[in-house]
Amino acid sequence: MAAQPALDRPPAHDLRKARRAGVTAFVGTTVEWFDFYIYGTASALVLGKVFFPEASSAVGTLAAFGTFWVGFLARPLGGIVFGHLGDRYGRKSALIATLSLMGVATFCIGLLPGYASWGVAAPVVLILLRMVQGVAVGGEWGGAVLIATEYAPPGKKLLYGAFAQQGSPVGNLLATLAFLAIAQLPDAAFESWGWRLPFLASALLVGVGMFIRLRLDETPEMARLLESKKTSRVPLLQLLQQYPLVVALGVCAGTAGVAITYVKTTFALSWATTDLGFTRSSFLTVITIALVIQVVVQPFGAVLGERLDLRRAVLIMLLPELVLLPLMFVLISTGSFWLAVLGMGLATAPHAMYYAAMAGMLARVYPVEIRYTGLSVTYQLCTTIFAGTAPFVAQYLLNATGSIWSVVVLGLVYVGITLAAVLALISRTVWRDGKESVPTPVEERVS
Repeated sequence: MAAQPALDRPPAHDLRKARRAGVTAFVGTTVEWFDFYIYGTASALVLGKVFFPEASSAVGTLAAFGTFWVGFLARPLGGIVFGHLGDRYGRKSALIATLSLMGVATFCIGLLPGYASWGVAAPVVLILLRMVQGVAVGGEWGGAVLIATEYAPPGKKLLYGAFAQQGSPVGNLLATLAFLAIAQLPDAAFESWGWRLPFLASALLVGVGMFIRLRLDETPEMARLLESKKTSRVPLLQLLQQYPLVVALGVCAGTAGVAITYVKTTFALSWATTDLGFTRSSFLTVITIALVIQVVVQPFGAVLGERLDLRRAVLIMLLPELVLLPLMFVLISTGSFWLAVLGMGLATAPHAMYYAAMAGMLARVYPVEIRYTGLSVTYQLCTTIFAGTAPFVAQYLLNATGSIWSVVVLGLVYVGITLAAVLALISRTVWRDGKESVPTPVEERVS
């Protein structure tokens, strides 16, 4: 039997680079998600009062969640722009740009005067800065996943993709801890200047992330593509012409992995502190404990996906959510701190484990020359349609029906959409000798 070509079998020193790439992806996404998540927490607690003070409490919160969604509306644009740059000129340069853009926008939000000082200009500028955040994170996620997965040893893409995914719960945890600390301030101090501190402090994290990111080389697969000069001229056009159904399935397949997080944290934080009598500090502590649980259990989703048939692994990860998500809301509604912790902790595990496996799964369904664009557009459309709207729709349903069960149904719909789409997507991925290949392009299937 012929020996495996050296090109397909990385030498030992490449494994060291692969681990470094995984750490780089983790640190970079942690910084980006910290910046993005502090806005979500602030929108639940204070932005309505600072930038929409003339509205009622419920309407002000709804307006703040609307600005929260604006960041998600901008994310597909970031995926397209930076996906194009990443597919044409390399992953590293695109990721340096996204981190810089996110850092500037977040710092400026921390300095932005409120409605009392600037009038209507304040929420307008807030929306613009949130859009810049959205563009930045829209280009960040796909590149970070590719840094990890394109350095990964053969058969380890799901596992290495989980490095990038860990940045989300860790960034969320750091954001929650930051607000938990400043939530101890008196209300007047919290609403006037305290909430700004996490936004301003993000500049330090961006500096750390930039230092680490600048030290990493271009990924091996992209370096070979650049050397061969076979990059796609217009990656987005090739993606939409050849893989439209894969994009549609991928968008729906990511739903539970991203939308339920915002139902559990951003919406639930507002609901618990507004309607159930929880204090800011107590429910932020509930979320903090749930995020610690997520950090611990999330990587096991990638391990499960590597070791089991992927269809079976997905069912094991997601089916429990159909029971645990309703249970979470029941336990939170008791007003008991420890029952809320139990509910949030149990409901965290299923979608967190799925989120870990999701990155590597989506990364493998596109060829290298359009992979950054394909991965970014797929994921960011999912976040725009499902994740960004989740707190807004959940709050609207609660306002309209007066019942939390309408929100429970929304969460179960997210799980159902995900299950149907991911099983269909897996069936379109061809497996031969333990190696995956991308789905056949449209024109080849038709012919």
